Amino acid sequence: MNAITHLFEESATKYKNNTFLWEKIGNSYIPTTYGETKELVYKLAAGLMALGVKKGDRIALLSEGCNNWVISELGILYAGAINVPLSVKLAEATDIKFRLMHSGARFIVASASQSRKLNGLRNELESLEKVILFEADESVHEKNLLFSDVLKQGSEYLKSNRIDFESTWKSIQPSDHANICYTSGTTADPKGIILTHRNYTANVEQGLSLMNIPSHYISLLILPWDHAFAHTVGPYILMKSGASIASVQTGKTPMDTLKNIPVNIREIKPHFLLSVPALAKNFRKNIENGIRAKGAVTIALFNLALKIGYAFNGNGFDKGKGWRFMLNLFVNLFDKILFSKVREAFGGRLEFFVGGGALLDIELQRFFYAIGIPMYQGYGLTEASPIISSNAPLRHKLGSSGFLVKPIDLKICDVNGNEVPIGEKGEIVIRGENVMAGYWNNPTATSEALKNGWLYTGDLGSMDDDGFLYVFGRFKSLLIADDGEKYSPEGIEEAFVAQSQYIGQCMLYNNQNAYTIALVAINKEAVKRWLQKHHSHIHNGDEPTAALKLIESEIHEYRTGKKHGHMFPQRWLPSAICILPEGFTEDNQMLNSTMKMVRGKITDAYADIVTFLYTPEGKNICNRKNMEHINKLGFTKSSVKTLR
Repeated sequence: MNAITHLFEESATKYKNNTFLWEKIGNSYIPTTYGETKELVYKLAAGLMALGVKKGDRIALLSEGCNNWVISELGILYAGAINVPLSVKLAEATDIKFRLMHSGARFIVASASQSRKLNGLRNELESLEKVILFEADESVHEKNLLFSDVLKQGSEYLKSNRIDFESTWKSIQPSDHANICYTSGTTADPKGIILTHRNYTANVEQGLSLMNIPSHYISLLILPWDHAFAHTVGPYILMKSGASIASVQTGKTPMDTLKNIPVNIREIKPHFLLSVPALAKNFRKNIENGIRAKGAVTIALFNLALKIGYAFNGNGFDKGKGWRFMLNLFVNLFDKILFSKVREAFGGRLEFFVGGGALLDIELQRFFYAIGIPMYQGYGLTEASPIISSNAPLRHKLGSSGFLVKPIDLKICDVNGNEVPIGEKGEIVIRGENVMAGYWNNPTATSEALKNGWLYTGDLGSMDDDGFLYVFGRFKSLLIADDGEKYSPEGIEEAFVAQSQYIGQCMLYNNQNAYTIALVAINKEAVKRWLQKHHSHIHNGDEPTAALKLIESEIHEYRTGKKHGHMFPQRWLPSAICILPEGFTEDNQMLNSTMKMVRGKITDAYADIVTFLYTPEGKNICNRKNMEHINKLGFTKSSVKTLR
């Protein structure tokens, strides 16, 4: 059998006394073994059955990562029901309401902090029978039920209904639905991705074809647990391996929780971590701040060590080969005297990161590789459960998304669905047991994504001769020139952000126009530092103009003859730039829950600016719009000395 329930049974028997879950209670992390977890799962599943849950019922789960998240997911599945994991980043009650209504969820299981989002929904949703709370909150409602009480009901149920309980979970088939995972819904109503038990167990087997996870490994799961990548790698790949999952200590606010991450890393001492670009950039920033605080000598030594590490490592696939071998002595020396101390901030035994979600720029990959904790880029999507490829310790190439899981079929197709040769770009199309069953109650979307057993991912990619997959962004989110030629913008955008400390975010746009434009959110603090440093050379104290010219000069470095002039075709570089009054965030709905830009919303929000940038005035970096925005950001004439 290949159901999740059978996978857990095998691991709970084989690794009964191994720690499965770590959770911080008070001032220390407390372990829960596989055997102890199994007892709690049985009680919860039986409690749900006692409440009338039947096979195929939908139960939603809204919580930060914690022991009860895993126990809830498994308990729901053991009862024969389908889990609907909801993102804790959902802030609007209407977003939660849509998912509960669309899935037809009878119950929702929630942490106390997340349950506040449900206060106005209990009476609005007649189909929602119970809200099962991990802890009591301030709300008093007839639909409320405590998690601990459900466990007690389960204990009683098992005493007289053990046979029914056993027959229920043992009857679960690989093709039975396990989860309905909702997309972010930033361009239309969210789609509910149906993942079966076999989708998950197949992807576990596929994921472990990429790298080995020993049973003594522990990972602090810092991504949201409903995140497809964290969901499969966390509870299920680690479960299969007999390894351990630790949760981040939840703070009173999301910011408090973020602040707990570095502390928890030092406490747990993980062997590997899952990451996304936003976290990777923050980790690097903290490292560089620590080095900067130690003075000029340490800064110079660190930069030299990085330079040597970059040269020795190459792209990872050619690490230490040829002339690079001569650098080995220096690499080992710097690792001992410098980088090993940097790694202590991550607990001292961190071996690698695995990056999922948005593409991780190659400069970040080179940085972490050099300091001895490589960040291996992977690729996948929820519709594929989600892992399709990844770099790994034994085989990797920086800049790629790694080699394919086994078994899987993958082809790269042109706009007409025809397979293209190795090295050419096209849509990534896959087939395998990890491919979703379809979209919940959405046959139209299902038929568009699934064709003859193949999943059309909508992502642009290519394969190289060494078997590595490269992902360039969305297949249909392309820059389209007025002559019909197309180009993916992500690589250029990522380079601008990665290689300029003054550019915080960037979105390129060209929809059959004469030239490409750029919408840029600046790194205000970095620009401020530059202006302060060059204040005496700024003409007439005109900081706004100097700031705008600085951003323009950073982008001009990609022009022919300049520092990065070899990187991209010149025709796709922006001819007009707008400095935005604010950045792209989840709050303004310009980033989705996976921190990817929602291009449609951005272009809609700045439609007037897009139009303006296609005028003669708009091509001047010091145009009136940019002057308005740079002033709103606090840059006014002779004001930099007082900026805070």
